[in-house]
Amino acid sequence: MNLRTLCVHRIACGALFLLSNLAMAWAAGPPQFQDLFNGKDLTGWVDVNTSPETWSVRDGLLVCTGHPIGVMRSEKQYENFVLHVEWRHMEAGGNSGVFIWSEGSVPAGKQLSKGLEVQMLELDWVNIHASPDGTPQPIAYVHGELFGANGLETTPDNPRGTRSKSLEHRCRGKGLWNTYDVVCVDGVVKLSVNGKFVNGVSQASVKKGYLCLESEGAEIHFRKIQLLELPPGITSKSQIAPLVSEE
Repeated sequence: MNLRTLCVHRIACGALFLLSNLAMAWAAGPPQFQDLFNGKDLTGWVDVNTSPETWSVRDGLLVCTGHPIGVMRSEKQYENFVLHVEWRHMEAGGNSGVFIWSEGSVPAGKQLSKGLEVQMLELDWVNIHASPDGTPQPIAYVHGELFGANGLETTPDNPRGTRSKSLEHRCRGKGLWNTYDVVCVDGVVKLSVNGKFVNGVSQASVKKGYLCLESEGAEIHFRKIQLLELPPGITSKSQIAPLVSEE
C-alpha cells in the first residue's frame, strides 16, 4: 500500500468512526429538559440556612413559607443551561427569587448566597416599599430584575445602577402564575417573562455554580422547575463556584 492510499484509508476510517459516534449520540435523542422538582418531595435540593418547615410539598406544589430568610440549593452545579420556572406569590408585596451560578453557601453575617439573582417580587412591592416621600419604586424592579448578589459581578443590558431592569412590565400579581425562561450561556443571561424576553446581563464573573431558591419573608409557590443542560464552554477555575462540602 503506497503512502497516498494509506492516508486515504486512515481518513476514511476516521470519518467512519466519527459518523458512528454521531449516530450513537443521535440514537439517544437530543438533550431533554429534566425536572428539578418532582412534585412529590424535595429530592435534589439541600437546605442551606432556612429550616425544616420553610420548604414543603403540597398538592404537587413546592411551597416556601418565606421564613426564615435564606436559601435552598440544588445538589449539583450547572454551567450552560435553559431554566424554566413557574411561580406565584401568595402575599401582597412578596419577595423571592432564584440564584444561578451560586456558591450554594451563605457567607458569615449574610442571609443569602453569592450568585446572580433573578428577582421575583409581587406587584404591590412597589407601593409597600415606597420612598419616604411616597414615590413608589420603579415597576421594572418588580419583575425580573437581574443582578449579582454578594460579590458576583455582571454587565447589565438595561442599567439601573449595577442592576439590569426589565424593559416591559409583564408579571402577574398575587395568586397568579408567572413563567420565567432563563437562558444562561458563557456568562450571559437572557430572561423571558411570561413569554417575552425583556432583560439580560453579560460578563458574569462566575459562570458555573449551584441553583438556589430564595426564602425572603413571604409565601411563594413553585409548580415547575425544569432545566435543559447545554454543552460546556471555556471556563477558568476562578469562574466556577467552589464545591460545597457535604460534611
